[in-house]
Amino acid sequence: MTRPTSSPPPPEPPVEVPADRPRRRRALLLGCAAVPICLGGWFGWQALADSGPGVFGPSDAPAGEGHVADPAGLPTGLPVPPGSPSPDAASAAGSASPTTPGTASGPPPAGAGKPLAGRTVLLDAGHNTGNGQHTTEINRQVDIGNARKECDTTGTSTNSGYSEAEYTLDVSRRARQLLQDLGARVVYTQDGDRPWGPCIDERAAIGNEAKADVALSVHGDGAPASVSGFHVIMPGKVTAGKADTSAIVEPSHRFGVLLRDHFKDATGEPYADYIGKQGLDTRTDLGGLNLSRIPKVFIECGNMRNPGDAGRMSDPQWRQQAAQGITDALTAYLTSG
Repeated sequence: MTRPTSSPPPPEPPVEVPADRPRRRRALLLGCAAVPICLGGWFGWQALADSGPGVFGPSDAPAGEGHVADPAGLPTGLPVPPGSPSPDAASAAGSASPTTPGTASGPPPAGAGKPLAGRTVLLDAGHNTGNGQHTTEINRQVDIGNARKECDTTGTSTNSGYSEAEYTLDVSRRARQLLQDLGARVVYTQDGDRPWGPCIDERAAIGNEAKADVALSVHGDGAPASVSGFHVIMPGKVTAGKADTSAIVEPSHRFGVLLRDHFKDATGEPYADYIGKQGLDTRTDLGGLNLSRIPKVFIECGNMRNPGDAGRMSDPQWRQQAAQGITDALTAYLTSG
């Protein structure tokens, strides 16, 4: 269809453009471009701040390892995106966190403060309170390699009737607790749980079978009342029959010297004035030593027939000191390499 013709419309009046419009447009464009740049700069600074020690040079490195730079230390005047925590808030949150890097948390590692963890000690409490009622059994002869001896004996006692068997069991139990507190596994030859014995060959076998690192037999002596003091008995070299102490003589001697020194320090007991030399003695006639395959010594903690020694050995406080001296010696031996 053909449109009807008509006269053209009158021209529209010109529109005035403000003189500063181009400048406003440029400013707006620059402002829009600056926002991502500023945001990028802020996030970049945060990345640097979180990157740990060394980012800002030696002068900014903290003293402790694992330290994270504090956001509160960032320069002021940087734009903060909407919804982001302020530097002060971030700093407060970081200081309240229990998992801040470099801060110790949780329980200590297994074995911490346990110098004897993984080590095995044999404690042989000499004799048995029931031996006196089983004389037939304990008088039986057993082979100790270079001789035959009684299975066990009744032991001695103080004039007031405090028996060696009671003393050795009490000191051994005290030492066991101290050793276990240090992480050691403690094996006993008897814990008052047997009617008699065991025999001396079985006492040695128990330590061998346990593959203990070291063994100690605890005793009290029954010498004449006029003499006193303690001494440590170490194995001499025996290679006869079922006995072979070749491999244990040297480490046993090393342990024996440590035991002598630590026991004296802990108890104040003097060296024996009737046997051995400077508190040390070597013997080849004790089945508990001859048949041992692990380093082992005996300690005669004092003469129970001497009034002075008997008084000390009957005192629970002194027995605790004796147990401490034994523990100190075992610890020194087992941690000395």
